[in-house]
Amino acid sequence: MKNRLRLCAALGATAVALGAFGAHGLKDLVDPAALDTFHTGVRYQFYHTLAMGMVLAFWHRPELRQKRLGQAITCWAVGILLFSGSLYLLSLQDVHGLPVAILGPVTPVGGLFFIAGWVLLFLSPNRNLSTDA
Repeated sequence: MKNRLRLCAALGATAVALGAFGAHGLKDLVDPAALDTFHTGVRYQFYHTLAMGMVLAFWHRPELRQKRLGQAITCWAVGILLFSGSLYLLSLQDVHGLPVAILGPVTPVGGLFFIAGWVLLFLSPNRNLSTDA
């Protein structure tokens, strides 16, 4: 759990830093469409980092299966890397000049990891405990 909390904190800190960079450092370097793409990456990184924090806050609840929660966190982290990471690189192509055409298909794969994480969260309640009110 300690490493997952550190991962969540690191992803949250980088989301803040990237958001600030996008808001203040990129507006003169890239066109508005690329800036919007960059901000989409930041938003999705924030959403899923917050979801990780929520999951960690409920980690020790007996009605939840930690294995499924851990799998959800892993899927969200991979989703951030693939989805948000590819959007960052794609939107900054004019700045870094690297060939990024291969990243186009990576973005939706990252989205699938996001969805898988939410499905795993849906499957996390333990079927052996009846705690519904």
